[in-house]
Amino acid sequence: MRLILVRKLLRDVRLALAMVVLLLMGFQCLWAKITQRITEEILPQITQHLPLPFLLDILFKGPGQIIQTIIGGQSLNLTQGLDVLSIGYVHPLTVTILCIWAVGRASGAIAGELDRGTMELLLAQPVARYRVILAHLGVDLIAIPILCLSLWAGNWLGISLFGRIEWGASPHLDKLHIDPRALLPALGTVAALVFAVSGYTMWLSAAGRFRGRVLGAAVLVTLLQFLVNVVGQLWDAVGPLRPFTVFYYYQAQQVILSRHWSVDVGQAWNLGHPLMVNVVAVLLGVGMVGYFMALWTFCRRDLPAPL
Repeated sequence: MRLILVRKLLRDVRLALAMVVLLLMGFQCLWAKITQRITEEILPQITQHLPLPFLLDILFKGPGQIIQTIIGGQSLNLTQGLDVLSIGYVHPLTVTILCIWAVGRASGAIAGELDRGTMELLLAQPVARYRVILAHLGVDLIAIPILCLSLWAGNWLGISLFGRIEWGASPHLDKLHIDPRALLPALGTVAALVFAVSGYTMWLSAAGRFRGRVLGAAVLVTLLQFLVNVVGQLWDAVGPLRPFTVFYYYQAQQVILSRHWSVDVGQAWNLGHPLMVNVVAVLLGVGMVGYFMALWTFCRRDLPAPL
């Protein structure tokens, strides 16, 4: 019965999933072209007249610090093709599309069925409540890898269509062509982020009655976390709050460039000693806690009669 329910839920979201897949793939493909233009055409021409440090100081001075923070901070080398290509994984558009999918699907999982009055019909069948939550977990376990692979497919397609992007565009660097497999490890962090957002949204959905209210609450929680994470990098007073957001642990760019899977929470909290935590483990933990709380809440609550 659970497999039948999973197939039914997948049929319900197939069009939305297809649209999200196309958007993610298309943007990564477009970003590959942008990367080629920046590293092989624009920057080499500009740096013939202006030193690169002087140019970066102009671009990222004052309000430009926000842009620099969003695309990867001061450690990002814009003359390196892989560095610029990795921005596509932390770009606000990519993160927004992933979060829209997670929030939109999970908010309608339970509250949406209650709002439409179809949950009563579903539970009239020989289906235990916990199986409903497990079926939605099964949908995530199928849909999230598809979303991740669509990102990677966009990288492959972009590099294939627009030529082999060079690793280093500077004349002082060896020109090594980027292998899309260098981006593959970051898919683990992408999957973990989507699962984390889906998990806590599922909890809100299991406790809610109306999909619109649950959707609004989930969007507000997610947006606040994103703003706290960005502002905390610019304002030291907000910095200690960053580890309480899921976006602090979304380190796809760091995984691509340095293969580091941990962040130092001790630095954010000014502990005076390192406190390294695995980013994927934290995000998966948030998602599992969210699903567990959704299961506990949904199995214990009284379901309202359909309006």
